[in-house]
Amino acid sequence: MTKTPRGVRVRRAACRALFVVGGVITLVCVLLPIACWRDDVAIERSMGQAVAQVDSVSFNRTVVRYATPDGRVIIPSQGVLYPDGLKVGDNVRVEYDQTNPELTRVAGRTAVLSLLPVGTFLVSVWIVIAAVVTVLRRFGTRV
Repeated sequence: MTKTPRGVRVRRAACRALFVVGGVITLVCVLLPIACWRDDVAIERSMGQAVAQVDSVSFNRTVVRYATPDGRVIIPSQGVLYPDGLKVGDNVRVEYDQTNPELTRVAGRTAVLSLLPVGTFLVSVWIVIAAVVTVLRRFGTRV
């Protein structure tokens, strides 16, 4: 029995590592819309509505400020869910979980909005992985 060349073993390990990374990314991409749906269900169970003012918009979160009917001013620390298109100073209708006002989303927006960006990202990742694996396998046959 002959030992496979080191280069072949390295390429096989690289392919396996890429598939593992792709699997982990796929898992995260499947769990993300599920988490969004879970948040939507929590909001819909005990829904409150308000008009919020957009205080700041950054890459990772959009901060809003709104008042509940009992007079409390809420500024969700993690920002608002589904903030696409909001600008500082905008007034926007929001829906929130009355038992946990930190959980707030822009009114009328749901987890369905997460499917397109997550799906596009996932397809892109697998296209890149497939291209790299193809190159590694073709390179391995020429040795």
